[in-house]
Amino acid sequence: MKLFKDLYNYRELLKTNIKKDIRGRYKGSFLGILWSFLNPLLQVVVYWIVFPYLFGRGVTGENYLIYLITGIIPWTFFSTSVNMGTGSIKLNGGIIKKVYFPREIIPLSQVLSGIVNFLISCIIILIFCVGTGTGISIHIISVVPILIVQSVLVLGIVLALSAIDVYVQDIENIVMFILNMLMYGTPIIYYLQQFSQASAGVLYTLIQLNPLTTIIGSYRNAFMYHQWPDFKALGLVFIFSLVVLGIGYMIFKKLEKGFAEEL
Repeated sequence: MKLFKDLYNYRELLKTNIKKDIRGRYKGSFLGILWSFLNPLLQVVVYWIVFPYLFGRGVTGENYLIYLITGIIPWTFFSTSVNMGTGSIKLNGGIIKKVYFPREIIPLSQVLSGIVNFLISCIIILIFCVGTGTGISIHIISVVPILIVQSVLVLGIVLALSAIDVYVQDIENIVMFILNMLMYGTPIIYYLQQFSQASAGVLYTLIQLNPLTTIIGSYRNAFMYHQWPDFKALGLVFIFSLVVLGIGYMIFKKLEKGFAEEL
């Protein structure tokens, strides 16, 4: 309860940090916040052109453009928040050594600014859903609980990594490598069914166990397939995310005591 009280007392600092994080991502950029649209859009265009050319139209299936968009935009929220959040404590070392405030505000602001960027980017999904004839349905309201589950998972990861990064200098490079591997371990640019054959059974199971597979699949149900997500699977991922959050917070609090000395 003390944590929530501290966050409430320092809510203005949290708001300021969120604004700073959003502006900082595009500082010095001519297009500014428009890159929230352009970055995922350019990625989508590249995969939309290259992937069907390499593997054939039969592999990518119908509505592949919408399939890509509904995968890449949630993935961008996850990867960007984790990547930026990992170095957030070290980046704010100067203020940490001078002023007292709840240190959790720094990684939390990274996740919240990521949510803002994600919601802005969702406009792209809606535009393409309408423009391609896929349409929009009532199921879009399930994006809210899906986003909550994903945000809890991201926050838990960022809390742990941002604290560890203060002590282990190589962690940022390790995180970038893992994120690159994880992208290909998540059905973002390919269909999970491609690995359902007996020869790829182990790989299929591993990808299916990936919590991001359930999260991104749930977004696709809401935006693309006009279905409710599998709430049982999503609930299990939520429980897993809460465990990650609890572990991440314990790691953060354990390592927080030495931030000033290490930074």
